[in-house]
Amino acid sequence: MWELMVKGGWIMWPILACSVTAAALFIERVFHLHRAQIKQDDFLSGIYTIVNRGNTAEAVSICDQTPGPVAHIVRTGLLHADENRDELKLTITKAGLGEIPRLEKNLGGLLTIAQITPLLGLMGTVIGLTRVFMGMERAAPLAEIGDLSAGIWQALITTAVGLCVSIPSFAGYNFLLSRVERVTLNMEYAAEEVYRFLVYDRVLDGEAGDETL
Repeated sequence: MWELMVKGGWIMWPILACSVTAAALFIERVFHLHRAQIKQDDFLSGIYTIVNRGNTAEAVSICDQTPGPVAHIVRTGLLHADENRDELKLTITKAGLGEIPRLEKNLGGLLTIAQITPLLGLMGTVIGLTRVFMGMERAAPLAEIGDLSAGIWQALITTAVGLCVSIPSFAGYNFLLSRVERVTLNMEYAAEEVYRFLVYDRVLDGEAGDETL
């Protein structure tokens, strides 16, 4: 590995930095998106049961303890349940829109790395070929392979390593993007469900008291 770094020249260091950064961004996003996904049907069912018992404060507390955007949207709906229908709908929608940038955080950085590492490899290739032609010029007309091998090594290694970083980074970006889309769909579903519950299905305190009697 160290031999490849030496033969690739100084351009290998920014490519290596990109690879480490890409790995860190990918791992952080995988962990964050994993925590963002919950069994929303079970979660919503439990929240509905608690609210219908008249214990909204406990439901809000459970939302605070549950990670992920779905819990935040439900919490927002519960805290603004006394608003009229249009205001409640707008409040829940804004809460969902506010969660999207958090889900997409660092995805742009991963995509940027996937795009620039082949360019860094190409730069290394150009530098390596430049060294080859400079060696040929200095040693002409009796240039030997030893005079040219360093530049050829640099051209080949930097291109190969740049692609080896770019391809997994781009694949990781698309994988994370699909996870973000899945969480976003869950958020939309939860927003519609909690709105419907609070507007149409919630058992109000007076109704709960009548049922008890």
